[in-house]
Amino acid sequence: MGHRHPSRSHCNVALLSRLVQTPNSTSTHFEARNMKHLATEVITPAECVRKTQAGDKVNVHYRGTLQDGTEFDASYNRGQPLSFSVGQGQVIKGWDQGLLDMCPGEKRKLTIQPEWAYGSRGAGPIPANSVLIFESELVSIDGVDKEEL
Repeated sequence: MGHRHPSRSHCNVALLSRLVQTPNSTSTHFEARNMKHLATEVITPAECVRKTQAGDKVNVHYRGTLQDGTEFDASYNRGQPLSFSVGQGQVIKGWDQGLLDMCPGEKRKLTIQPEWAYGSRGAGPIPANSVLIFESELVSIDGVDKEEL
């Protein structure tokens, strides 16, 4: 399956799925799904019965930065979370993997290596071969009853 070059409006979704994060000594929880490409740090834990699964339509607030701290995008600035189906290739691979098994209300920091982000092509304000860092908050999972959460 080849990579598409997303339009600027789809840049955010694609960036998020390829997040890779490095461990932080102050984190409350750190999970290495694939240390080579993605590291996930739980910033704000949340409890639920039903966590995100591949195919779920999710609503996520995020702030994306480069390693030097330069912000390239943030849904918070628009006042509306990003909606997409997780694990379905609608976003970068780091997001597709980094937002699985997440509870509504949970916040994660995802650090994504270029291979799971935009690689050698870059995208918009993101230079080629950039490591991306996302602070991501799962707002909701569409179609899941509150009793299931």
